[in-house]
Amino acid sequence: MKAMILAAGKGERMRPLTLHTPKPLVPAAGKPLIEYHLEALAKAGFKEVVINHAWLGQQIENHLGDGHRFGLSIRYSPEGEPLETGGGIFQALPLLGDAPFLLVNGDIWTDYDFTQLRSPVQGLAHLVLVDNPGHHGHGDFRLRGGQVTDGDEAPGTLTFSGISVLDPALFDGCQAGAFKLAPLLRQAMAEGRVSGEHFNGRWVDVGTLERLADVERLIGERA
Repeated sequence: MKAMILAAGKGERMRPLTLHTPKPLVPAAGKPLIEYHLEALAKAGFKEVVINHAWLGQQIENHLGDGHRFGLSIRYSPEGEPLETGGGIFQALPLLGDAPFLLVNGDIWTDYDFTQLRSPVQGLAHLVLVDNPGHHGHGDFRLRGGQVTDGDEAPGTLTFSGISVLDPALFDGCQAGAFKLAPLLRQAMAEGRVSGEHFNGRWVDVGTLERLADVERLIGERA
């Protein structure tokens, strides 16, 4: 199974750190965020990784190279203009092939074990969900009997962690350009074709300087 890391975000809320450094290369406890993912993927047995990029993306390629030092083969999908999540994945599909692939947001930090996602996916997608963080209290989706459904206003929703396995068939009928992933997932949910799991471990959406500090605290506690 191949893996893709989404690394095209501009990181507006993490300025001034992201004015001259792409968000995935912002260090947490002395190590760029994206390197935590690469090390975890290699440990889980992944060999091939695709990384999309836009804002200051050449810095990502210059820093990570071909992935050899991580025990990986890295290929890149540069975006002249940001294509949003769905469009970015769609553009990278020729590099990912026809089989389901692991997808992880480049701007999260977690101790999730990617080994758990190497088994075949049933349906079009498998999502890893987490408890709702304080900054996203209403959540995204519901998990019932291993199936994911769209959320609502009632209690009991969970938040999409940014970790998933996607079948390329999820993008059947899509066209090149900028578009979001969420509508595709919601359509597949309506068809009963999205499975999921609830992860209770450490996870942070590193969207602000305050949450970057949270990551550094968690890494310090783990050391």
